[in-house]
Amino acid sequence: MAQLVPYDDRDGWIWLNGDLIPWRDAKLHVLSHGLHYASAVFEGERCYGGQIFKLTEHSQRLINSGRILGFEIPYTLDEINTATRDVVARNGVPDCYVRPIAWRGSEQMGVSADKARINLAIASWEWGAYYSDLKLTRAAFDRPAPTTAPVHAKAAGLYMICTISKHAAEAKGFGDALMLDYRGYVAETTGANLFLGMNGKLHTPIPDCFLNGITRQTVIELARGNGIDVVERHIKPDELRDAQEIFVTGTAAEVTPVRAIDELSFPIGPITRLLMDAYQAETRRTHADVQAAE
Repeated sequence: MAQLVPYDDRDGWIWLNGDLIPWRDAKLHVLSHGLHYASAVFEGERCYGGQIFKLTEHSQRLINSGRILGFEIPYTLDEINTATRDVVARNGVPDCYVRPIAWRGSEQMGVSADKARINLAIASWEWGAYYSDLKLTRAAFDRPAPTTAPVHAKAAGLYMICTISKHAAEAKGFGDALMLDYRGYVAETTGANLFLGMNGKLHTPIPDCFLNGITRQTVIELARGNGIDVVERHIKPDELRDAQEIFVTGTAAEVTPVRAIDELSFPIGPITRLLMDAYQAETRRTHADVQAAE
């Protein structure tokens, strides 16, 4: 097993509250509200050839997530975009993963903390494929109902059940867990949206209690642009056996085939291959277009 390099023991630069500072100096206090009460929102972005894919969409979702949690990030959309590009350029890794995060600080402790400062940090680092030979098993937890949690925010607290579920799946030899929603329909994995190839069409769960991923939206556009019908609907777990191919999408996952779900096995089918190639071309096309415009 490769030796882990802790994220606080690295070199580079992180943008924190308006300044680029050395990586090792980017710290927060142990009594920060975001740590105790999960009053934090974040994004995951990928950079290809020095250009961050769908940067504005990600930055706007970060702002929207903060508003859902009841706070305003004290930077404009353009300022966040600029800061993100500055981090990537300063770290000098053109193909990387980018992590913005905003959280309530240490000025107040307790459930109520509307006077606490809203902090924003942005980091970037080299990160390869998120999944390898992906096999899923059913998760112990379900995605919560919209009336019980801020399900349309990319909020830190919503990932607690994802971490528990992914750890349990890995302990059984799987790569991740398949989560159902609060009604018992198929939802997503712990960090990616799900697509099923069924009789030449692409079926995907309606994201009414989990994130409508930016990669998910991109892949739907690519599928329709290639003449593939996309059906967004509620999917029962028993229908998984009717799929000829399954894949997941996400910023970290990109487009990754699912090889198995518990006892069910799936080949890497033609729709999956087409969209893997189309998504890769789309991320590189964006880079080429930006360069041509410059």
